[in-house]
Amino acid sequence: MRSSNPVFSRRGFSRDNGYAVNAQQPQAGGPAVGTNPYATGNPYAEGATNPYATNPYAPQDAQLGAPQQARGNVMTIDDVVSRTAMTLGTVVLTAVLSWFLLPVDAANLGKSYGIAIGAALVAFVLAMVQSFKRKPAPALILGYAAFEGVFLGVISAAVSTYIADGVVIQAVLGTMAVFAGVLIAYKMGWIRVNRRFYGFVMAAAMGFMLLMVVNLLFAVFAGGDGLGFRSGGLGILFGVIGVILGACFLALDFKQVEDGVNYGAPREEAWLAAFGLTMTLVWIYLEMLRLLSILQGDD
Repeated sequence: MRSSNPVFSRRGFSRDNGYAVNAQQPQAGGPAVGTNPYATGNPYAEGATNPYATNPYAPQDAQLGAPQQARGNVMTIDDVVSRTAMTLGTVVLTAVLSWFLLPVDAANLGKSYGIAIGAALVAFVLAMVQSFKRKPAPALILGYAAFEGVFLGVISAAVSTYIADGVVIQAVLGTMAVFAGVLIAYKMGWIRVNRRFYGFVMAAAMGFMLLMVVNLLFAVFAGGDGLGFRSGGLGILFGVIGVILGACFLALDFKQVEDGVNYGAPREEAWLAAFGLTMTLVWIYLEMLRLLSILQGDD
């Protein structure tokens, strides 16, 4: 099961994790037992078979030749919820601590910003290390959450202090509203996650991030706000696009969790699901914070 987050889209939930075993003889008129549509590159291919077919986590009578596996080792919704709560709880806790322990007044703003940028870089490195690991590492995931929280705490405090007081609460509520709205729409079947949806979201995300990188380069070398994608009318437009992309990522995340639970992913994969959901929610929060700051600030 592939992650919807761009940094993880190169791999499945974890490679060589036993979801797909060596293919047996093909059944008449159907794909070979044990074939894995995720190995071909697109987990949302139309008509794809069970991505966990003939996996060692299914009961003995569910497949030919598969060993018996205790159901306690299979991922459940409760596992995903508990791991996600731990990961998001770590983000919130370190964000609150950094808000109070790293002041953003005139005398300490530079120092606090430096710590925040350093924490963001560490979080990025930990995320990249996790993305190349074969299996989820809870220590890496919680470490990412802790350093990401430090960055979010300082940035949120600065925005609340210098741009728009009270905007942080609004951004949090907005993020929660997006999460609830996408979850309801997904469960009601209003959002259909398939190959076309997956391809559109990935293409849009790559284009969005490319524009943001170009804007950052212009801002660094030419000064000002670069191409203006982060302020004014264009900033509002790209803020809305960023929130919409985050909502699309949530739909992909929900699809992956649903597939993992239905097809018997191992319990440890709940950590990767929590990781993906946390990254998506952080994305939505940052875009929401920026959008609301532009709307309420002087820009």
